[in-house]
Amino acid sequence: MANEADQIVNTEEAAVENEINAEAETTETATETVIAENVETVAETAETTEGNAIDDAYEVENYAKEAYEHTSTLSEAQIKALSKKKISKGELKRQWVLLLISFIFVLYGLLFYYLPLGGWVMAFQNYKLKSGLLHSKFVGFDKFKFMFEFDVFEWGLETTGNIFSAMKIWIDKVVFIRAIRNTIGMGILNLVTTFIMAIVFAILLNEVKNKLGKKLVQTISYLPHFLSWIIVCGIIHDSLSSTGIVNELLRFFHIVDDSYNFFAHQAWFWPIVAFSNVWKETGWNAIIYLAAITAIDPSLYEAAEIDGAGRWGKIRYITLPSIAPTIVILLVMNIGNLLNCGFEVQYLLGNGLVQDVSQTIDIYILNWGVGQMDYSLGTAAGIFKSVVAILLILIFNTVVKKMGQESLF
Repeated sequence: MANEADQIVNTEEAAVENEINAEAETTETATETVIAENVETVAETAETTEGNAIDDAYEVENYAKEAYEHTSTLSEAQIKALSKKKISKGELKRQWVLLLISFIFVLYGLLFYYLPLGGWVMAFQNYKLKSGLLHSKFVGFDKFKFMFEFDVFEWGLETTGNIFSAMKIWIDKVVFIRAIRNTIGMGILNLVTTFIMAIVFAILLNEVKNKLGKKLVQTISYLPHFLSWIIVCGIIHDSLSSTGIVNELLRFFHIVDDSYNFFAHQAWFWPIVAFSNVWKETGWNAIIYLAAITAIDPSLYEAAEIDGAGRWGKIRYITLPSIAPTIVILLVMNIGNLLNCGFEVQYLLGNGLVQDVSQTIDIYILNWGVGQMDYSLGTAAGIFKSVVAILLILIFNTVVKKMGQESLF
C-alpha cells in the first residue's frame, strides 16, 4: 500500500512539474513572440524614419541644387508664355515718368555717342568740306601712315643698327610719336599721384576724430574741383612766375640768388602738371573712398582694438582690405582714361620752350585737325586714342579678374 501511495504521489508531482514546464514554455514563447513583434515594429519605425530622413535630405538637396543653378520648376511652354507676356497699358501709365527719363538718356546717347561714330569714315578718306563724307576720296590707311612715319624708324634702324637708338630718333623727329610719349608719360604720372593721394587723403581724413574739423578740411579740399582749368592754371602760373610766391620763398631762404623760370625748363613741366592735378582733384576723388570707408562695420575696428591693434594696424588689416574692391574698380577705370591726361593744363601752361614735352594727342588733334583743317588726320588720331583706351580696359580688367578681384565686367 505504501508503494502504491508513493507511486501516486510521484505521478502527481510529475504531472504538476510537466504542467509548470508547459506553462513556462508557453510564457517564454509568448514573451519571445512579443519581443520579436516589438523588435520588428521598432525596425520598421526606424526604417520609416530613416526613409523619411533620406527623402527630406534629397528634397533639401534638390531645392539647394535648384536654387544654385537658378533652374525653374516651370515647363518650357509656361516659360515661353510668360516671356511673351505683353506689358499692359496700366503698367505703362504707372511707369511713364521713368520711361520718359530713360528715353531722354537713350536719345542723348544715340545722338552724341553713337551717331558721331559715322564720322570715323573720315580717317580713311582725304576729306574735303565741299565733297562731304559721301564724295571724298578714299585713301585707306594713308593718314595713319602719315602720323606714324614708319620710314623714319626704318631709316634710324639702318643708320644706327640699334633698335633703341632708332626709337629715340623716331620719337625726336615724328610729332605724333612724341605726342604719344608725352601723353602716356603725363598720364601715368597723373594716375600714380592723384590715385595714391586720394586714397591716402581719405584714410587720413577718416582718422580725424573732430567732426567739425573733418568736415571743414573735406569741404576745403574738394573746392578746387569746381574751379575751371583756366583759373587753376592762372594760379599756378602766377605762383611760379619770377615774382611769384615760390620764387620769393626761394630767395628768402637763399636757395637761389635770382628768380628761377620754371616754365623755361622741360624737366619741370611734367611735375608741374602732376601737382596741378593733385591739388585740383585729390579732395574730389577722395569722396568715393570716404564713402567706402564709412560702410565698414565698426565692430571690426572694435575687435581689432581688443586684439591690441593700433591705428596703423586697423588701417592695414581692416580699412585697406575693405576698400580694396573700390580701389580696383577705380584703378581699371582710370587706366582706361590714361590717354586722357589732360588738354587744358598742357595747352595753357605750355610754350615754345617746352613744346617737345607738353604736346599731347589732344593738342595734336587740335593743331592738325582744326588748325591745319586736316579733319581726316585729326579723326585718325582720335580713333587711335579710343582703340588704345579700349584695349587698356580689356587687358587690365582681364588681369584683375584672373587675380580674383572685383572687375568691371
